[in-house]
Amino acid sequence: MGQEIDHDDFSAQDFEDFQQRLLDNLDGLKALLSNPDFGVGPSSIGAELELYLVDQNARPLSMNREVISRSGHNQLALELNRFNLEYNLSPVSAAGMPFSQLEDEMAYAIHLVNEQLAHENGVALPIGILPTLKRGDFGLHAMTDESRFFALTKALQKLRGRMFCIRIEGEDPISLRSHDVTLEGANCSMQVHFRVNPSRFADTFNALQYVTPVIVALSANSPFMLGHKLWHETRIPLFRQTIDGRTHEECERALPSRVDFGNGWVREGAYELFAEAVRLYEPILPIVGKEKISELIKKGKMPVLNELRLHTGTIWPWNRAVYDANDGGHLRIEMRALPSGPTPVDMIANTAFALGAAKGLQDRMEEIIPSLPFATLAANFYLAAEKGLQANLMWPDLSQPGGLVKKSVVEIAYELLPTAKQGLQQLGVDETEVEKYLGVISNRLDKRISGAIWQRREYQRQLKGQSEQAALTAMVQRYIQNSAKNIPVSEWD
Repeated sequence: MGQEIDHDDFSAQDFEDFQQRLLDNLDGLKALLSNPDFGVGPSSIGAELELYLVDQNARPLSMNREVISRSGHNQLALELNRFNLEYNLSPVSAAGMPFSQLEDEMAYAIHLVNEQLAHENGVALPIGILPTLKRGDFGLHAMTDESRFFALTKALQKLRGRMFCIRIEGEDPISLRSHDVTLEGANCSMQVHFRVNPSRFADTFNALQYVTPVIVALSANSPFMLGHKLWHETRIPLFRQTIDGRTHEECERALPSRVDFGNGWVREGAYELFAEAVRLYEPILPIVGKEKISELIKKGKMPVLNELRLHTGTIWPWNRAVYDANDGGHLRIEMRALPSGPTPVDMIANTAFALGAAKGLQDRMEEIIPSLPFATLAANFYLAAEKGLQANLMWPDLSQPGGLVKKSVVEIAYELLPTAKQGLQQLGVDETEVEKYLGVISNRLDKRISGAIWQRREYQRQLKGQSEQAALTAMVQRYIQNSAKNIPVSEWD
């Protein structure tokens, strides 16, 4: 969805042409993947950091276009709502010191945006959902004036055929109705991209799926929405319910959602995920290009596969396959479940732990998959998002037969730390990097703290002697001060 779309009225012929082009794209992708040399290369890591723009009163600043215009920086990009923007980090080699490089660039990105907001006394804030948002902050007036966002809203409205209705349980349940998708824009994430060789795609993807519930619990940083205390990672249900276009009957028949954890373990490779996207989900933005895919492949050139990339950009699994024609053509796995914040060092620690654990486990997935039904893994994911570090997951005990055991997510994370260390070493990560970032995770586990838990505790502390809204504001202001120091949340007061 990063490309510009100049119209939002489509005919039946447009959809028919687009569907045929999707099939052509799939054929082209299959031809590329049949070449054993395609996508072979060293692992690399990239990320997209989404940020809130907030003023000194911890309220959203609707200035994303102004910030980009003032800075002129080509790695900044517009987001759905005017009070959010995105910074696209430069990809780095997984070997050496990738995490320090990514952390430094994240800190630079925040500083860059802060410079553009100095006149307004505003700052860029990495946080999953800004707790001080109010209902009036949403609506078409809040949407970034970009035709692709209006086209997406119109397409999803047509798909749903009704208002966007949201119901999220928690200590203080919330029900919302909206005519547009701007409520989804409350979510800010830190999306990680990991380049993998096609021959290892299935094992690596499955390993990342396996550890994602643990990472979500560890990194949870979105406990409030419109003043309501909800899930530890409220982004997960908010995004799903805002985008999910299924009717009640479709849900009853277990038809797949456009926002989901997935439909099963990957059996062979990336192709099946792309084919699943084409076969299971109807197109909503049928923009047809003129690329001559087969001719390009015959000439040894990489097709862009615009239709496939656009279509998969309108489906939002929490981990997904990405095809990219750049750098000789390659495959990536995009992790979309991690929230923004609390600090660059925290976000990079989450990334190091996730990629290290997945790398360390990929050779064991043949043993793990029969021990954990995919439906149980998906249930773990949502439970981890709801309960955070307090979650108990159903987890396989690989030391002996006998099925699944209920185990605390903290215990599971402790057990995965040596595996993550081994995986990072296999990637060629410098030992000082390994110790630093896994040390951040270990300290977080020792203190049973996450961004979500810190927010909840600080809110309760601020609530003594002042109103709920004043307590939320004071809490966010403390969060801003601590986040600016770039020290791990486990070391915050």
